[in-house]
Amino acid sequence: MRAPLSLLPLVLDNVVFEAGARRIIDGISLMLERGPRTIILGPNGAGKSVLLRLCHGLLQPTSGRVVWNAPELPGGARRQAMVFQRPVMLRRSARRNVTYALKLAGIAGAECEQRASEALRRVGLDALGHRHARTLSGGEQQRLALARVWALRPEILFLDEPTASLDPGATHEVERVIAAMHAAGTKIVMVTHNLGQAQRLADEILFIHDGRLAERTAAADFFRKPATAEAAAYLEGESPWRPSAAA
Repeated sequence: MRAPLSLLPLVLDNVVFEAGARRIIDGISLMLERGPRTIILGPNGAGKSVLLRLCHGLLQPTSGRVVWNAPELPGGARRQAMVFQRPVMLRRSARRNVTYALKLAGIAGAECEQRASEALRRVGLDALGHRHARTLSGGEQQRLALARVWALRPEILFLDEPTASLDPGATHEVERVIAAMHAAGTKIVMVTHNLGQAQRLADEILFIHDGRLAERTAAADFFRKPATAEAAAYLEGESPWRPSAAA
């Protein structure tokens, strides 16, 4: 049997999203390809999270197109996923949170149990699989959300501020998992307000300003010398995170 075509690249063609009289996304065109970790930055209200939801399919554009290279296969595991700032935990054990997601995707029996064990081990929760998911700490719950996704082996993962409410230690653990998923071949597209995190994780930056894609560039170039006045002003406002300001 031939392997299914890759979902990627994902193409956004002049995408507009309006809510009432407000244009939140204003004519964004871009292509997301396999490989580099893509971090989306921009000021509050720029449209970053809305852009992520348009890519994932939770929102439909007012105009323009969001087009995958190939469709999802009916009856199988979805090959793209999204993890939010506050993950929803099912009323069951950590392990059963993972196996439930696998069974919904049509993966059962020995393969389901093997994938669940592997995913929990990869995120460092193998010893907590028996614990009720809602009794885990915030950082552990976020890693469990990532385990549920990783068990499904997605091609692309969208992350919306996954560490915004976590302490530095928990943030480090979540970043470790994200980096490991990237190394295993999953395309990472993430929104963050944490510029230090962006520097640690990004290969490329999408800078969104007033609903427009103001800049797309390699992460090192963005932080060293942004190409637009809007990006420079944004970084200046967050100057404690800039490399030149590091102790």
